[in-house]
Amino acid sequence: MMLRAYMDHNASTPVRPEVLTAMLEVYQDGFGNASSIHRAGQGARGRVEQARVYVASLLNASPNEIVFTSGGTESNNLAIAGTLAPHPGGHVITSTVEHSSVLHTIREMESRGWPVTYLNVSTEGVVDPEELRRALRPETRLVTIMVANNETGVLQRIPELAAVVKSAPGVRFHVDAVQAAAKIPLDVQQLGCDLLSISGHKIGAPQGSGALYVRRGVRLQPLLYGGHHERDRRAGTENVAGIVGLGEAARLAQLELPAEGPHLAALRDRLEQGMLAAVPETRVSGAGAPRVPNTTNIRFHGVEGEALVIALDLQGFCVSTGAACSSGAIEPSHVLTAMGMSFSDARSCLRFSLGKSSSEAEVDALLQVAPEAVTRLRALAGAFAPQGGRL
Repeated sequence: MMLRAYMDHNASTPVRPEVLTAMLEVYQDGFGNASSIHRAGQGARGRVEQARVYVASLLNASPNEIVFTSGGTESNNLAIAGTLAPHPGGHVITSTVEHSSVLHTIREMESRGWPVTYLNVSTEGVVDPEELRRALRPETRLVTIMVANNETGVLQRIPELAAVVKSAPGVRFHVDAVQAAAKIPLDVQQLGCDLLSISGHKIGAPQGSGALYVRRGVRLQPLLYGGHHERDRRAGTENVAGIVGLGEAARLAQLELPAEGPHLAALRDRLEQGMLAAVPETRVSGAGAPRVPNTTNIRFHGVEGEALVIALDLQGFCVSTGAACSSGAIEPSHVLTAMGMSFSDARSCLRFSLGKSSSEAEVDALLQVAPEAVTRLRALAGAFAPQGGRL
């Protein structure tokens, strides 16, 4: 039977068995509304608050600083729009390599009158703290920079950036930590951020669960209106099962991170080194910068990334490309082009993101089939290239 290897954990992770068990208990016995005062409601409330403790502990935060959301996108939207809404015309600073849930929110705010500065990054994908310092204005109200990039795994120098932000009065600092949670230690005190977003389905919890850390004293204008849920920061009946699942995943991540990080880093390095040795004209994106331990983005010169994704899928490997399909046209990754890649090079990149289920056997099996797939696709591309033309 063909080996099936899932190497797209940055897109979504399998729900962990322990998480599923905790959620099933809610569906079977904890179905009360967490805002009700009767026993069933208070039982649900207790589960929500225990989950809040687990998430807070993962981030070294206080439980009352955690707001439960539907995921990373909502957390990012709430952090950005909720911070800016009370400050019409307030200046915003972000980077050119942020996740679309940040960039699209920022562009929407920009269209409504909030001026924006987009910081460029180095060829390794890193923001220069001095560039941030030069971008600050008296009217700046928010800086939002991701901790780890979803495509390359590159880590930003968050404590240094936070120190720059703190030098300017009245500026809030938001970090998107969706791709960093459960992969590296996250301590909001050391990071120096005011707001931090995480998503459940990136850490073994269900899709549709997430959280936003809001430092005590930071005021947010809510996006949703209704009841007084989440201390008036996010109205709506709580998704108790999803919250419990997120809490259990956070609890497990905190316990396992000291061993899991080095294990994933060793697997990632094995994959990178094997691929670079076996396949000519390959290069790792952001290799010169610190990265999360599970992620590698590799450029295969002369190969269309989408074609290689399909070829590997047929061999049993689930991976992803740095390109996104939009309106029927394949567009190059904004992250990779911001790092200085040409459109053709950006379309030649694949992301391999490992997780708890990944093994040496899966990595070695990938290294057995990938070189042949790349060779075949390069040959096909050469056969259909215009005479005298460049691939």
